[in-house]
Amino acid sequence: MLKAFISTPLEQEQVDRIRNAAEGRVEVIHEPVLLPPMRYQGDHKGIDGYIRTPELRARFLRHLAEAEFLFDMPPLHMLPTRDLSFTPNLRWVQTTSSGVGSMVEALGMKGSGVHVTTARGIHAVPLAEFALMAILMHVKAVARLRVDQCAHRWTRHCGESLSGKRVAIVGAGEVGHRVAEVCRFHGMHVAAMSRTLTPETGRKRGYDEVFTRTDLVRVASESDAIVLAVPHTPETDAMIDRSVIAAIRPDAVIVNIARGQVVDEPALIEALQVGAIGFAALDVATVEPLPDESPLWDLPNVLISPHSASTVRQENSLITDLFIHNMRCLLRNEPDKMRNRFNMEAGY
Repeated sequence: MLKAFISTPLEQEQVDRIRNAAEGRVEVIHEPVLLPPMRYQGDHKGIDGYIRTPELRARFLRHLAEAEFLFDMPPLHMLPTRDLSFTPNLRWVQTTSSGVGSMVEALGMKGSGVHVTTARGIHAVPLAEFALMAILMHVKAVARLRVDQCAHRWTRHCGESLSGKRVAIVGAGEVGHRVAEVCRFHGMHVAAMSRTLTPETGRKRGYDEVFTRTDLVRVASESDAIVLAVPHTPETDAMIDRSVIAAIRPDAVIVNIARGQVVDEPALIEALQVGAIGFAALDVATVEPLPDESPLWDLPNVLISPHSASTVRQENSLITDLFIHNMRCLLRNEPDKMRNRFNMEAGY
């Protein structure tokens, strides 16, 4: 019988769903005692500093070695090697994240024959909601309202509307597309950066404009909002560099729901400190957790979200749906029908 090992924390309700879907063809191994306690619902890493006893570590590694299917890959620091020798029977990994390029690279999975499927699209809705919230916070001057409220000051003023404003979405994948949908619904002009879309195919996807990386400085200078939604790859590392940051207008907002490494963080901090950028909503940082000494914590024009914008109560149910679908594809010997297959060559 095939074995599937749930290697990171998961609610028992979802484990039961996987077991029922396996219909006796796959032994689903889930031992909560081997996994770090969850810090919150949907937590796939567990508490910091978790250390297994030698006996529990041996059981954990034995399950990894025997499994053909993995629900998630454990954090790299919990693995005994930096290759796949610890899991010789592995055929497939369903990850709980969409940005898994660094894991694939670190474990040398290219050319291994192991199927990797990601959680791409699972987080698109909550991330788009976070981006819209951040843009609205800036456009509707929420910070000013809070200051006036704390001062018991009733001062009427003329506000702004989203309609007619321009948003640049850096990354036209699942998340970027959902951001575009909510922005267009509110009457915004949507420009999207893409390597593959043409102006014609972009319009069919709902974008008013498609641009490439070479146009990034120009588009940033013309935009009221910039939303970062690209995966972190060697090509996107520090993509939002000093030249792009310098082009962003003082009345604009930048939202990072990608990875901290796609931004030159020191340059961003400098721009925010002098008001060269109006507002930044950051769900990610170059170093996480964000160090206590980071100036970002105390800047009045910054909103810090602790890499939590994508985490909602429904997340694990949706990932479990994906796992069940992909498991059934493999059981039917139809790997081409698996959803969210990671492209080993492209790195996403």
